[in-house]
Amino acid sequence: MRLLLISNSTNAGEGYLGHPLARIKEFLGDGHVKALFIPYAAVTFSYNDYELRVRDKFREIGHDIISIHHYTNPLNAVRSAPVIVVGGGNTWKLLKMLQDFRLIDPIRQKVLARTPYIGWSAGANVACPTIRTTNDMPVVEPASFKAFNLVSFQINPHYLDGNPDGHAGETREQRIEEFIDINRNVWVVGLREGTMLAVEEDRIVFTGHKKARIFRKNEEPLELGENDDFSFLFK
Repeated sequence: MRLLLISNSTNAGEGYLGHPLARIKEFLGDGHVKALFIPYAAVTFSYNDYELRVRDKFREIGHDIISIHHYTNPLNAVRSAPVIVVGGGNTWKLLKMLQDFRLIDPIRQKVLARTPYIGWSAGANVACPTIRTTNDMPVVEPASFKAFNLVSFQINPHYLDGNPDGHAGETREQRIEEFIDINRNVWVVGLREGTMLAVEEDRIVFTGHKKARIFRKNEEPLELGENDDFSFLFK
């Protein structure tokens, strides 16, 4: 497999896809690619608008996209895609749409057959076995929480340390601790803003100026960065 799983699309003070764009270019390599874009996580803006926004950035690095919503047969679009790109937004809606169009298994099989996959935020979360570590409000009800299951661990995109001033509720870490208390054999990778994981065959390469915070039941949380070994996540 070849996966690029990105925590977020936009860092504070930067343009859209500003921080991962160079890494996306490196991941796609030389030559021109017209990727299949999946915009289903969009809620308050149109798929057309989402496509235009992402297309502008991909064209900056010599590539292009076409959104799956233009196809009368989404399954055929997946089968012929040279690259699959899944944008962020609401993870629950994204998963429901993928289920409604019966695309979960076709995309999974396509990616297992080495079609490159790029996803940010919700698009990174659906690469996991389930979406149960998303931060999003369940605005729709999917048939199940099961996602692409491309990796054996869970991702929590936009991972935050602590709480905002004046808020006394649970921290992100406490919520993940609830998850691992029930799902005791599952690693959860908290991806802070501006970070990403590239999965290539049996290697995981982390990119970002911040570190990832990694959780598992009965283990002390780990703080790992660009020079660390993430291969244990496959176990």
